[in-house]
Amino acid sequence: MRRIRKATSGALTAALLPLALATAAGAAKQHTASVRPAADTAPTLITEPDQGMDPIYNYVQSATKSIDVTMYALQDTKFTQLLGDAAAKGVKVRVILDGSSNEKSHNTDAYNYLKAHNVQVVWSSDKFTYTHEKSIVVDNSSAAIMSLNLQSQYYSTSREFAVIDHDASDVKADEDTFNADFQDKSITPSDGTDLVWSPTDSQKQLLALINGAKKTLLVENEEMGDSDITNALVAAAKRGVDVKIAMTDNSSYHSAFSQLTAAGAHVATYAQNAKLYIHAKAIVADSKTFIGSENFSSNSLNKNRELGLISTDSGINSSVSKTINSDYSGGTPYTS
Repeated sequence: MRRIRKATSGALTAALLPLALATAAGAAKQHTASVRPAADTAPTLITEPDQGMDPIYNYVQSATKSIDVTMYALQDTKFTQLLGDAAAKGVKVRVILDGSSNEKSHNTDAYNYLKAHNVQVVWSSDKFTYTHEKSIVVDNSSAAIMSLNLQSQYYSTSREFAVIDHDASDVKADEDTFNADFQDKSITPSDGTDLVWSPTDSQKQLLALINGAKKTLLVENEEMGDSDITNALVAAAKRGVDVKIAMTDNSSYHSAFSQLTAAGAHVATYAQNAKLYIHAKAIVADSKTFIGSENFSSNSLNKNRELGLISTDSGINSSVSKTINSDYSGGTPYTS
């Protein structure tokens, strides 16, 4: 709030001074509210496939200055065209696409289209096994941090979460890291207020989140291949935490599922060909919620470029909890 200048004229009497101060303070308060910094804006949760992709498309179309995208897989022609349209309007658009042997051929059409439409696009650094991050920064003022790839063929069947984050420290950390990765320069990313980066500190942060749970742990992930994460979930179940895990079934993880259920955790799975595929990477630990691109694998936590965040927003916590509980109830209980 701006300071109120003291009156220097004798025209303002002592009787009117309190009223003048109150009026000025009210005006200053009203002005302050109208220019409230973006960091005070609550984060926005997007849940897929429930909400469809319009919230993401609309977010990109809101840009007036810049769009920076880091994406593992881009096979959505509408999204690609939106980036080209933005560039044509004078928005500075930059894109990092994963260039690993797994994804480069899948991303080549998007790469070529963007290159031809004045978008600055580069292949990811080979410093990482994969650039598996999925994020969009708009106008240096907000960042969409997501579990979903931009692959339209999977939109209708994949469980995903995204958070549009307005925290200034988070956005700056995301932008600083994007700038370094775009130029293939080394950086140790800042966590800002609540970011989770791979390969910097994601395993440490996720283990701390799980180990700190006292009552409930709700989990969705595509993989269960990191023994440290599995052991932390086992330990949580053994100390009395109500652990519920919803995943798409994969025989590679049956050993971990058996460990978890033997410890008292509850695991529900979906068949590979079910109408819902669990691609989300989410943890609700009591009042904290993790959403991001990190799978529970050694590569994802220790060798890839990945990004997530841990939110204490009660609305996000409540909504993600409701979704995971519903997905858990809709799955088939795992038995060894």
